[in-house]
Amino acid sequence: MTENRLPGADFVRAAACLTVLFHHLAQRMSKQHDLGWMEWLRPFSDMGTLGVAMFFVLSGFLLARPFWQALDRGEPMPSLRTYAMRRAARILPGYWAALLVTFALTITVFGFALDWQLVLRLVAGIFVVADWHWVTLFPVEVNGPLWSISFEVTSYLLLPLGFALLFVASRWAGQGWQSRLMWVGVLALPILAHWLFTRYYRVDLRQRGWDYGLIGGAKFWMPRFNPFGFFAMFAIGSLAAGLQVRWTKYRKGLFDLVALIAIGWAVQRMVVQYDAPTPDSWGWLGVPYGFPWFVLAVALFLAAAPSGLWLGRALDNALMRYIARISFGIYIWHYLVLELVRLYWDPLIQHGTAVDPVRFAVTSTIITGVTIVVAHISYTMLEEPMIRWARRRELGGATRSGLSPVVS
Repeated sequence: MTENRLPGADFVRAAACLTVLFHHLAQRMSKQHDLGWMEWLRPFSDMGTLGVAMFFVLSGFLLARPFWQALDRGEPMPSLRTYAMRRAARILPGYWAALLVTFALTITVFGFALDWQLVLRLVAGIFVVADWHWVTLFPVEVNGPLWSISFEVTSYLLLPLGFALLFVASRWAGQGWQSRLMWVGVLALPILAHWLFTRYYRVDLRQRGWDYGLIGGAKFWMPRFNPFGFFAMFAIGSLAAGLQVRWTKYRKGLFDLVALIAIGWAVQRMVVQYDAPTPDSWGWLGVPYGFPWFVLAVALFLAAAPSGLWLGRALDNALMRYIARISFGIYIWHYLVLELVRLYWDPLIQHGTAVDPVRFAVTSTIITGVTIVVAHISYTMLEEPMIRWARRRELGGATRSGLSPVVS
């Protein structure tokens, strides 16, 4: 395993974005009709939401590794300036482009009236603080998946705070396995904050529910959807990174077995999600996506796969690596592409209306193909150049900053 690649991570990233894409396609299938050979896609209508949880676990896993490495070596925390620059360069250009393009099309093509709420939501999205209120939770119409970006950025901010506590505690408690146990204590803080948020945060109950649009849906999600619950998922991924750093010297088939068990566990939790009464499957204390079991399964896979002999490398094949590379573009553009295809190509692909398997397959293929092309362009012409620009701006490079290349 090289420093630049963690076997299994690309597979998780690719699986996460495809799961979300299939989820939004499957939502368009009629619940009253059997679509024959396209029925394989239907389970994603419910369990596809778990792709978001996979992204949060993976981000926590990748971003925490340099902190664990510095802690174990007795070094200071990695450069927060470099950390912030890399995160901004990786996330903001593509996200802002999708946000602004969607906002413009919302008014000019989809016919939404420009009012104070649309502007407020856009401003909250630009400053990635949309995750604190139901009015702003969805920063634009038409492109719903952009809601998660503010939640992820909040997790980026909270991660160094958690490690700051750990670095201070390590002065008297030491490094090694005891620091991993202390991280469990850090993990308890966002869970407590989530409980307090759900207990005391008040949501306007008027026009609450998905029948009233995205703001009505946000009222249904909140307060159980909040930054603290999502950071708890992120922090479990960070704990997996702590385990992996301790296991990084090993190459044993036992870790392949553990990773394989983790995949089986994750699939079992997805089946449970499919049978859940609501697609968001509230878990402990109302944290979404059946927390913590599915999150733990993904985290266990990420912790074990890099130290295995073959499974992680087999799953990280050329196709998965390519999808992983453009996965952020797939995530931020696919829903807008879907809505444009619905508007200009297939008006019958409304929510729950697709009844013809051939037509649905053709339309889904067009949506997927156009999304991949747009994501490829986004990565090669916007995301990757900004990543390279940020690297050139770093003082001293990745080695001196303490942040490994895998973070980006």
